[in-house]
Amino acid sequence: MAGGPYWNHNVHYHRAVLAAVPRGCRTALDVGCGDGLLVRKLAARAETVIGVDRSPEMIRQARAGGPAKRGKLRPGKPPSGNVAFVEADYLDGSALREGAYDVVSAVAVVHHARFEDATGALARLVAPGGRLIVVGLAYNHTVLDRVISGCGLPVSWLYTRVRGGKRSPAGMPVEEPPMHWGEVRAAARRLLPGCRFRRRLLWRYILVWDRPQA
Repeated sequence: MAGGPYWNHNVHYHRAVLAAVPRGCRTALDVGCGDGLLVRKLAARAETVIGVDRSPEMIRQARAGGPAKRGKLRPGKPPSGNVAFVEADYLDGSALREGAYDVVSAVAVVHHARFEDATGALARLVAPGGRLIVVGLAYNHTVLDRVISGCGLPVSWLYTRVRGGKRSPAGMPVEEPPMHWGEVRAAARRLLPGCRFRRRLLWRYILVWDRPQA
């Protein structure tokens, strides 16, 4: 289930997201769902999964059930009965139900907004006792940052060769991260007390936060 029709650095960490989903998950929400690839994987781990994206083109691709390339939809697995896709902005407090989702995932989403605004909005969507799973980006600031990032180059090259190159859905919005690794780590621990933050090799971090029971 961690594979898919294409590979890139974000897709690579879908496996980590799936591994962090607790057993017995009833409702999952994937924020910034893109073409719905992770949503379809989450459908095997949760009773109901909603994918939300503010891009009409991404929602069009997600509802069609497959990634698009050069403006044409490629055949893919259609959404199952426990999957829905919604065009909305998660930063809009009225767009989604607060405190309604056992799991909220966000892959390469947080850096498209102010970190405080993004994490605050995501945390409010998590049900009491639920879990937030973030895969995010940051930029290098220290010598150690650059060394760690350099170690990822041969690994990325190998995966790219094995997987047939890096690909992404056509029309996927792209944004450079505005914060470096240390800033993200410090902000996450301040805003989401008790969160688990881990930097990964392929230029991503994984943040897991469990919302306390009410």
